[in-house]
Amino acid sequence: MSSLATLRANIRKDLHDEDATAYRWTDDVLDRHIDRALREYSQVSAVEVKSTLTTLSDSRDVQLDNLVEPIRIVAAEYPIDEYPPSFVPFSVWGLTLTLDLAAAPSGTPFVNVWWHKAHNTAGNGSFPVAHDDIIVGGGAAFAALEWASFTSNRLNVGGDDVWGRYMDFGNVRLRAFQQALRDLPEANRLRSGRFYVPQTARFRSQSTDPGPV
Repeated sequence: MSSLATLRANIRKDLHDEDATAYRWTDDVLDRHIDRALREYSQVSAVEVKSTLTTLSDSRDVQLDNLVEPIRIVAAEYPIDEYPPSFVPFSVWGLTLTLDLAAAPSGTPFVNVWWHKAHNTAGNGSFPVAHDDIIVGGGAAFAALEWASFTSNRLNVGGDDVWGRYMDFGNVRLRAFQQALRDLPEANRLRSGRFYVPQTARFRSQSTDPGPV
């Protein structure tokens, strides 16, 4: 991806906010809108990561505390280093992944966890430069809509309809941003997964034996 400074500069061009002596949006505000666009983009086109973790001692559970900005867990491989890979069913609750195995592994064996991670603007796990315009469009949309909301009931030196123009601009850009996300190949890729129904505990008390169930 391009640098954060480049993304910000391109948003200023789209918003016609290039006078450094009288910026309408501060850098921090635009960075926040870029981050929001990046989070939405990451839900569709995330960084794909494989991490090797270990189970808790003599347990089916794997702690996910060390995964930074995870979006979703895609697969769990156990045991590792087999071909084809030995993917096993699993469930996730909070920061614990539980392998759906008949017996708990002994010791603390390795488990490969395949997961999706959010992009960031620090260059770690960056998105393709070809997608810069998607992030810029989303950031510009969010910035324009925020400004329109902020100024709708305030005196505007540019005229009373300034907020309306920003609102129209923001809505048009937002629709284009959302359509661009839908058009990404990742958004249309079929992902396989496994769902499970948690066991429901019975909390009501009983004073009689209902007999065989």
